[in-house]
Amino acid sequence: MSDLTELTCREFLNRLASNAPTPGGGGGAAMAGALAVALASMVGNLTVGKEKFAKSEAEMQELLKEAEALRSQFLQLVNADAEVFNEFMACYRLPKATDEEKQQRNQAIQNAAKRAAEVPLQIAEASLKVMHLGKRMAEIGNPTAITDAAVSSIMGRAALRSAAYNVVVNLKLIKDEEYNQKMYAKLEAMQQEAQALEQETLAVTDVVLG
Repeated sequence: MSDLTELTCREFLNRLASNAPTPGGGGGAAMAGALAVALASMVGNLTVGKEKFAKSEAEMQELLKEAEALRSQFLQLVNADAEVFNEFMACYRLPKATDEEKQQRNQAIQNAAKRAAEVPLQIAEASLKVMHLGKRMAEIGNPTAITDAAVSSIMGRAALRSAAYNVVVNLKLIKDEEYNQKMYAKLEAMQQEAQALEQETLAVTDVVLG
């Protein structure tokens, strides 16, 4: 499989808009997360090295390191989401002529569905981290770029919610109820935290904007 992150912006969008199975919603969510964290980095890079913000220099440098690591993770997850989808679809092509083959095929589908759920869960988890970054950037970053911090948070939440739906669609195929309950609980906790983070970040932004 080709590296989707090596495509130009136009090529990626054309592939996303086509009838090709990948990239899909998960890959789109991961790319949205990458855009969100890049905006957080922008705020940081407009803050570091300026005497006016010297008190936050050390923390901002650490936030930028975290942001760069997250951006790299999101790009890896764009490809990972496509890979697990292809693996999942391959399971449906397994032979099912005998009872043994049917059993093996069903188990392979269950295993693949779990892998296909866990990648977008990672996207959601990374998106939540972006929202924490966006909030802190809004609080201590260069106020001339505060709307970029706000957009980072908004896009981070959109990426999280999008990834969550991709988790759920795979959980619908999984018969392991204990596994499903744990996954749903994680999603619910993240959604609640994300909602609070977005509200807090926008509140800080609105104060600065007056």
